Amino acid sequence: MGMTMTQKILAAHAGLPSVKAGDLIEAKLDLVLGNDVTTPVAVGVFEKAGFETVFDKEKIAIVLDHYTPCKDIKSAQLCKTAREFARKHGVTHCYDVGEAGIEHALLPELGLVAPGELVIGADSHTCTYGALGAFSTGVGSTDMAAGMASGENWFKVPPAIKVTLTGKLPPFVSGKDVILHLIGRIGVDGALYKSLEFTGPGVSSLSMDDRFTIANMAIEAGGKNGIFPVDEKTRAYVEGRVSRPWTAYEADPDAEYESEVVIDLGALRPTVSLPHLPSNTRTIDEAKGMPLDQVVIGSCTNGRISDLRTAAAILKGRKVAPGVRCIVIPATQAVSLQCLREGLTEIFLEAGCVFSTPTCGPCLGGHMGCMAEGERAVATTNRNFVGRMGHTESEVILASPAVAAASAVTGVLTDPAEL
Repeated sequence: MGMTMTQKILAAHAGLPSVKAGDLIEAKLDLVLGNDVTTPVAVGVFEKAGFETVFDKEKIAIVLDHYTPCKDIKSAQLCKTAREFARKHGVTHCYDVGEAGIEHALLPELGLVAPGELVIGADSHTCTYGALGAFSTGVGSTDMAAGMASGENWFKVPPAIKVTLTGKLPPFVSGKDVILHLIGRIGVDGALYKSLEFTGPGVSSLSMDDRFTIANMAIEAGGKNGIFPVDEKTRAYVEGRVSRPWTAYEADPDAEYESEVVIDLGALRPTVSLPHLPSNTRTIDEAKGMPLDQVVIGSCTNGRISDLRTAAAILKGRKVAPGVRCIVIPATQAVSLQCLREGLTEIFLEAGCVFSTPTCGPCLGGHMGCMAEGERAVATTNRNFVGRMGHTESEVILASPAVAAASAVTGVLTDPAEL
């Protein structure tokens, strides 16, 4: 029996000719990632275990993004711990205020992840890098500590679900709608510890940003990882960013999948997830009209330049509805700069939005947009659990940048095609 893309990458990094679902393996790591929340915990484990050196200072990335710029003394202390560890061990890729960004947008942008590589991160949305044809997955801080010390981690080889994409996305429909549609179909545990492997003729029509968004939210279906084939768009993205050799893996024709889900991209409508699960999906036609207090456009899911261009195109010449707070957060410094150069920042400010420095901020109820009791937000983030963005009696609706921007203008959940 042949292997899936994920299984081929794991076999190669374990030094094995083949692996199958359920195998326990030890595999070499190409990159270990941590942030300002998880790195301090990993540092504690690292030091308690008596480790004295990191395995490779070039293969560790520490990105201070969740509560930065620091919102309080506790977050400042966490960042200090991470900075001091990076300095002590000569960690090359430590990104702080002024050069940092949201980790899962920053690392691909900087070329720190390439096709065929194996990446772990002490953050659940590390699965984002599957858009590049890499195996990337979130781990706990203990595994991060072990990875930093040894350059290896153990894995249970996941079975796979084949997601076959056909057709092309219609106007105002994006990668966010694709992944919300999929999660709505299979549920938040539909891919539990499985690889979501995207394939089919529809893949070629998706932009890299669409793919990053889709892979990012594989975890919201319970997935161990999400992964896309390496094609010309992937190669164009990594060209000029990645100078080291990399390998494009392809699934074997006889690779084994537990099941297959077929999605006709052309048939999709803008899709939202109502509180309090990403799987509680509705089309915009079923959900429009719900009143809002806040709109958040950004995050590791939808804070890239194409997302902000989409939002700006809708907000241009319009105003945010009275009583609605609209917060726009670019994912990286480079995205912020591009917004300035293209005039997007001016559009957002003239519309009545707040334009933030790159940060995870409100997505996890950190800062820059926590909600009070009884408030409701539509957000381009990835989770809408109880209390995710503030008070346990607040609500989050997940949506695309187009839906979020249109809703900011009207003050209610809105189909962008109707503006």
